Amino acid sequence: MDSQLLIICLLTAGINLIGTLAYAARIAGVRTRRIAMSFALFNILVLVSRTSNSFLGPFLAKRIETRIASGGGDALYADFQLVLLSASLAVAVGILLVPTGQRLFARAIGYFQKNRSTAKMILRTATPTGLRTVREAIQPPSVTHLKGLMLDRGVGWGVLIANCLAQALIVVGVLASLYAGYLNPEFRVTASQLSAVINGFATILLFALIDPQLSVMTDDVIDGRVSEAVFRRTIIWISLSRLVGTILAQALFLPAAKLVAWIANYV
Repeated sequence: MDSQLLIICLLTAGINLIGTLAYAARIAGVRTRRIAMSFALFNILVLVSRTSNSFLGPFLAKRIETRIASGGGDALYADFQLVLLSASLAVAVGILLVPTGQRLFARAIGYFQKNRSTAKMILRTATPTGLRTVREAIQPPSVTHLKGLMLDRGVGWGVLIANCLAQALIVVGVLASLYAGYLNPEFRVTASQLSAVINGFATILLFALIDPQLSVMTDDVIDGRVSEAVFRRTIIWISLSRLVGTILAQALFLPAAKLVAWIANYV
């Protein structure tokens, strides 16, 4: 693996790690009863994750151009599979860090309530006190919580499948569109622009089906109709469906790229 591919994989991993840990902010909001603040924190993290995803485009496009110029285009498929693998690994790590994340976000919410400054809250993490807070918050998943996953999930399989599909499309959208440009170089620019259509559909699916379910459940927890334990399990199941989505993206990558390459001929 060369340095360029390593940077792409690390960027992909960082994007997916942030996106997975963002769900821990919702758990922190329920525990602190600061729902509005937790949603704001969740939206900041999701925005960072999804915006950063667009920065992958130039890096990957340069990768394709370099490979084609050097005559190594056949190796592009393996490169993209490594990028997708880094996304899956990052989501898996993010799931394991959910207990740690919810503790950190709970403290961040408390700090913001006192200081009312996002900049101060972010800069505090680089201070000795902030680093000590991070160290103290580290907590691996307990065996009890793992066994509890077999109990009430809190959401139906339809929501989990929809989230899995949406996450797969988000992960594969940019990658498949760029690889489609390699498969159909005559319409390379057209193919690359089709990623917005794929990601747009996935984003609508997330905001129309997944987020309302979690928002309603959050209200139910506050009203006492749903326990915090069930809500926590729901977040873990949503995160697991995200992991399955990134794995599914590896299977969808080549068919999606071929489909985008074909559509580029008729747009």
